[in-house]
Amino acid sequence: MRLADRIAQCRTPFIVENPKDGSVTHLNNAAAFAKDINRCATRYVLSDELTSLCTALAYSKGASTLACADLLHVPAERVWVEWTEAPWRNELARYGFKSPVDSPCMGRRGVFIQSTPQGRRGSLRTFWTNDESELQVLCSSMEAYFDFDTREGEDPEVFGPQQPSPICVSDDAAGDADILRRCFRFRFERSWQDYYERGQLTPVQTAAVSYHALGTIAIDVPVLLAFFLLLSTRPGLPRRPLMLERLNKARARSGKAALLEQVEVFAPLLPEYRSGWSSGSETARRLRRLHHVRGHLVRRGSKLFWRVPHMRGSARAGSVRTRTVTWLFDPSIASSRVSGNPEPAAAHMS
Repeated sequence: MRLADRIAQCRTPFIVENPKDGSVTHLNNAAAFAKDINRCATRYVLSDELTSLCTALAYSKGASTLACADLLHVPAERVWVEWTEAPWRNELARYGFKSPVDSPCMGRRGVFIQSTPQGRRGSLRTFWTNDESELQVLCSSMEAYFDFDTREGEDPEVFGPQQPSPICVSDDAAGDADILRRCFRFRFERSWQDYYERGQLTPVQTAAVSYHALGTIAIDVPVLLAFFLLLSTRPGLPRRPLMLERLNKARARSGKAALLEQVEVFAPLLPEYRSGWSSGSETARRLRRLHHVRGHLVRRGSKLFWRVPHMRGSARAGSVRTRTVTWLFDPSIASSRVSGNPEPAAAHMS
């Protein structure tokens, strides 16, 4: 079952008890979003190939999503996006991210976004699961709010109720191109904020809790932005609605809830590396010199160039037909996004 369906059917509250005084606290979790996911009209399921592409776009050396901030927008006021965890983790491993040792790559991850009608400002929460138990549908204790129109030196405009202590996440390697630092702020959800405040944590404990909570949400944001960037192109990403009519009829007969309508989104056709492995000690010696080259995302005016990740080394190991993908955007799209009248972008792939 996909993650959106499991959240929509989740009814188990998250209740914790203080062993010292027996007090009970009800913390905001996935069950609190069951109605929101049910009412969300725009739900995307990313294919494994698209998940890998968006992760590569997000974390490849030289990729600068901030350079494309004027092209970014959330396509609806409520949007759900989910993907399988394995291809996401595999791609992250290429760029130095370590996976938890005790967590298998068999779960799913998802993000629920709420935004203004223009799609330029909003908030989001992340969700994930590792097995088929409803109790294991987890929700980040932190939420993020964003404003793509934030200028250098300013803070993003607060979305939703004002809360204390927003947290800024930055990537020193990105420098001035760090979209997380400029356009995003993170904060604990209100019930979690109150819970930790009552716990009277030491500064060291507070920092540890904050770092852990940030790790469940901040790492997903660049991947989500890469997806929205690709989604803005025309003809856009290949997609198809999930055909659930027969399955839902069978579920209805057995008394089960109907599965939600969702759209599966696929990666565009990209140049592929074709391996030409052969045997022999000489070939094996040369193959060891092959290495992976990270992708690079560069924008020049209305053109976006994606130098796809590829293998570099012995020609006997294979060949790369072409390494560059070019997306073309309407030059007027930036001003139309800000004015609230979004126009579709034109895209070309070579």
